[in-house]
Amino acid sequence: MPNTNSKNAATTALPPQDHVHEDCILVLQGGGALGAYQAGVFEALYKHQREPSWLAGISIGAINAALIAGNPPQHRVARLREFWDLVSSSVAAPLAAPAVTMRESLNDASATQVMMFGVPGFFSPRFPPAPFQPRGTLEAISYYDTTPLRQTLERLVDFDLINRGPLRLSVGAVNVRSGNFEYFDSARQPIDVRHIMASGALPPGFPPVEIDGEYYWDGGLVSNTPLQYVLDQASKRRRVVFQVDLFSARGELPTTLAEVTEREKDIRFSSRTRLNTTIELDLHVIGQAAHRLIEKLPPELRDDPDVHALARVRCEAAVDVVHLIYRSKHYETQAKDFEFSRLSMNEHWNAGRADMTHTLLDPRWMHHERGATGVHVFDLTADSPSPKKAAP
Repeated sequence: MPNTNSKNAATTALPPQDHVHEDCILVLQGGGALGAYQAGVFEALYKHQREPSWLAGISIGAINAALIAGNPPQHRVARLREFWDLVSSSVAAPLAAPAVTMRESLNDASATQVMMFGVPGFFSPRFPPAPFQPRGTLEAISYYDTTPLRQTLERLVDFDLINRGPLRLSVGAVNVRSGNFEYFDSARQPIDVRHIMASGALPPGFPPVEIDGEYYWDGGLVSNTPLQYVLDQASKRRRVVFQVDLFSARGELPTTLAEVTEREKDIRFSSRTRLNTTIELDLHVIGQAAHRLIEKLPPELRDDPDVHALARVRCEAAVDVVHLIYRSKHYETQAKDFEFSRLSMNEHWNAGRADMTHTLLDPRWMHHERGATGVHVFDLTADSPSPKKAAP
C-alpha cells in the first residue's frame, strides 16, 4: 500500500479543540507484569490532554482500563501508580542500578519468587496446592487464589462511575464451557469486578470467574487484543485508536531453549494484532471501492441484488490506528510477563511514557493529513520511515 505523502500533510498540529470531532480509543493488550508499559502510555496521553472516550482491554489490559475508567480524570494516573506500586512491592528496586549482566539472573529470581509466593494485592498460592484440593472445586483447577485482586479492584475502582460515566469500557473473556469469546461492554450492560477478573483469569494459574451461571477464563486464550472488536463497531465519527501491545511480533532467531520459549510467547500473543489490522485495512479498501463502483453504475442496474449486497459493505469514517509496542530488553526472559520487580515495573512504565510522548510529538503524527475516509496505521517508535495508508 502506498505511503502517506508528507508534502500533502498540514504544516501545523491540530489545535486541541479539533479533537472534539474524533473519538480517542485506547486498546490494551494482555501481558501480565508488562502492563506497567500501558500505564506509562496513559500517563503521557493524559499529560498531552487527550481524553479517551472508550477503553477496551484484555487480561492486564482490562485491569488497567478499569483503573482508568473507574476514576475521575485527575485521579487516574495516581490510581494506576498505586496499583503498580502495590503489585511490585515484594521486590524493591535496588539503590544502585545492577550491571546488565546481572539483570537476567535478578529477573529470573524475581519471577521465581512470584511463582512461590504470589504477588501482593493480586494473587497468592493455594495451600494445600491444587492437586490436593477436592475434585470439582475451583481450588482444584487453579494454582493461585485471586481474592487479593478482587479486594484491590474494589478499593481502587469505582464501578458505579464506570456504569454511569461517559467513558465506555469493554473487556473480553472466554466462556469455559462453550469456548466462545465474549465482550462485556458498559455500553450494553453493567460492569462489575467479576467482569474484570474474568478477563484476566488465565488458567491454570487463576480460577475461572462465574458470571450469571457461566464461567469465564482470560480473553487472551482466543485473542490477546480487543482491536478487532473496536474496529467492528460502526461509527460515523473519525476514530483515533491507540493500540498498546505488550509483545512484539519482530525478534531475533533464538539461540537457546529459553529464548525459544520467549520468542514463541511473543509470536503467539502479537500475531492477532497484525492480522486484525490487515483485515481492517482490506475491509475499508473494499468498502470504499464498492461504493465508488455503485456510483458509476447506470440506473437500471442499481436494483440488482448483487448491488444491494455490495451497498451493505461498510464504508465508514477514517480510522487512525497508532501502534505502541513494548520491545523487550535483551536481558528479559520468557518470564517477563510474571516478573513483578519494582525495577522492571519502573522500566516498563518509563518506556510506555517515552514511547507515547515520542509518538504524540512526532511530526509524522502531528502533521499527517486527516482525510474523511481510510485507515492509517502508525508505528512511530519503530524504524519505519512513514505510516501505512489505505487506498483512498
